[in-house]
Amino acid sequence: MKKSIALAAGAALSLIIAQGALAEGTFQQHYEKCVDQFASASDSASVMLECNAAAGKLDTCKVKENSAPGKGFDKAAVCIAAYLPIGSKTGTIQVPIKFVGA
Repeated sequence: MKKSIALAAGAALSLIIAQGALAEGTFQQHYEKCVDQFASASDSASVMLECNAAAGKLDTCKVKENSAPGKGFDKAAVCIAAYLPIGSKTGTIQVPIKFVGA
């Protein structure tokens, strides 16, 4: 059974989530690192991932939709997904990630 969670990893939500620091840094720091590594922070895009959720983490994410193919947002979204807090969700879930350009 597939479940959907609505997450927008854009600037506004990133700042809200970033208030809870992770052991290796804040979510905001990881978000910025992933975008800087794979895509352009000045561009906008939406990416839909399908991931396996277990033990409070996402893994084996696959890109299902990408509004800006060839611009690296698919790789940035998979990178970001590793740091998204998902709580007690389990199973295969859809994860929408929105990049808001500067």
